[in-house]
Amino acid sequence: MSSAAHTQPSEHLFLRNQVCHSLYSVTNALVRAYRPLLEPLGLTYPQYLVMLALWEQDDVPIKRLVEQTRLDSGTLTPILKRLEQKRLIQRYKGRDDERQWLMQLTDDGHTLRTQAEEIPLKLWCLSNMTKEDALTLKLAAERMYEGLVQQEYATR
Repeated sequence: MSSAAHTQPSEHLFLRNQVCHSLYSVTNALVRAYRPLLEPLGLTYPQYLVMLALWEQDDVPIKRLVEQTRLDSGTLTPILKRLEQKRLIQRYKGRDDERQWLMQLTDDGHTLRTQAEEIPLKLWCLSNMTKEDALTLKLAAERMYEGLVQQEYATR
């Protein structure tokens, strides 16, 4: 092997300096932290995202749920089917356009919201972050997401 193969990589290649690795690690930790909080509700984290979107705005087209949750339709469809099996949501055809399917909460889905009310606060207590830190992180993550999505569409 040549000596060039053994040279120390520049610091931008150190794992500890990778923003993506920090975000990946935090995401995994968040999903693990949510698991015991969501278990009593019978929800997985992706199902919880869908329920959050529907608790915010009910009677929405599936396309709107794709936009809100940022889950692609191939991922979202089985989640919706599972939530329907649990009788938390129901699907119905739109009045104006029968090709469009809308999702709405059932009575059980509305009731579950009351049980979920404490979850954000419980998770917040686990995070050891101030409100200001959390807001700064959220805004930075949103900026990063928007930039990456714009770049993705620009290269298509």
